[in-house]
Amino acid sequence: MTHCTILALILCCVAPTLADDWPQWRGPTADGVWHETNIVDRLPAAPIPRRWSAPISSGYSGPTVVDGRVFVTDRVVKPKQIERVLCFAWDSGKLLWSHQYESPYRNVSFPAGPRACVVVHEGLAYALGTMGHFYCLEAASGQVRWHKNFDDLYQIRMPVWGISASPVIYEDLVIVQISGSDNACLVALDRRNGTEKWRALGDEASYSTPIIIEQAGRPLLVCWTAENVVGLDPRSGQVYWKYPLEPLAGAKMAVASPVFDAGRLFVSSFFDGALMLRLPGDRLEAEKLWRRHGPSEQQTDALHSAISTPVLQGGYIYGMGSYGELRCLEAASGDRVWENLEIVPRARWGTAHFVRNGDRYWIFNERGELLIASLSPQGPLIHSRAHLIDPTLDQLNQRGGVTWSHPAFAYGHVFARNDQELVCASLVKE
Repeated sequence: MTHCTILALILCCVAPTLADDWPQWRGPTADGVWHETNIVDRLPAAPIPRRWSAPISSGYSGPTVVDGRVFVTDRVVKPKQIERVLCFAWDSGKLLWSHQYESPYRNVSFPAGPRACVVVHEGLAYALGTMGHFYCLEAASGQVRWHKNFDDLYQIRMPVWGISASPVIYEDLVIVQISGSDNACLVALDRRNGTEKWRALGDEASYSTPIIIEQAGRPLLVCWTAENVVGLDPRSGQVYWKYPLEPLAGAKMAVASPVFDAGRLFVSSFFDGALMLRLPGDRLEAEKLWRRHGPSEQQTDALHSAISTPVLQGGYIYGMGSYGELRCLEAASGDRVWENLEIVPRARWGTAHFVRNGDRYWIFNERGELLIASLSPQGPLIHSRAHLIDPTLDQLNQRGGVTWSHPAFAYGHVFARNDQELVCASLVKE
């Protein structure tokens, strides 16, 4: 074997350590930003060639990618109702391990499978199921480190679409939004042994994954519940501020994560429109800058996001409206700048996920297409688009099915799933 061959093999083996992982909801920094370089400028005209595909069952959870492994959850209903945590080799799609447990669904609509991403941190994988089963697993082997049944422990007031927000890691804690009774909407556990460290809020849970930011020189956990936008101390659960945001239509449908930029915090939901808060840099408070909504989700005044998390960039907001309309708003006022229908066909809950890489956005829509686009106040510019994976029926059996799960971008590849398969395709510039 030549020295060049040996060097090539070494580089191939260590490639994952030289590139970005995708360890949690919305990527390495939980803000929908993909930092890798040497990525293609255009996609092929034909379907994107796959590196591999692997069979899985149904579920809404997007994949995560860490230390050369791809993690995803799914649900099987025969002969028993079980949820599974699956781990695959990133380069071949080989199944490395699987952990399964019984989980009959009760009083949950859209029962395709688990919603929350597996979060991986320092060799441990945290998987949260639809009914509140929570597992801490050894990421390398799938061995259970500890397990909690949150419904037994906290008497979950089950949201219509189940427990959906992904876990959040902060220092030695793992924080979950689970809609528990007795002030346990949010619960923080010791991430190593599962011991409860704090609980907070009497609110019912939403489907929105919390974020961690900084305000007034302190870390801040921002959680959008079914009733309020709340800023808390992630170490103790102490509530610093709370802004009420009761659902206008009675339906509690906060799904998108809050987004934060330059002291501004933005949230948007299907029925309730858009809210922009200002978070002062010198004190722990929240002040309303503006609130915009229309008479209904169709007659809208601003942005009514259904599932996808909007983009807050400089002086503008970009996001998907209630029927798949890509919209641009002025961040200062909420005034609409433009609307565009090129990203995804118009349909109720029309969905596309945004990931920024450099000055461009990678957009994955519910038809299973991947797009490369630029977004500006002048409008969107689509550089290329190509088919990646087929829509399937379990997540939504209307309009020929959908692909609502957020993809992962890692090691120069995209990882996406539907209700039948997990796929991996290279985006590396040759």
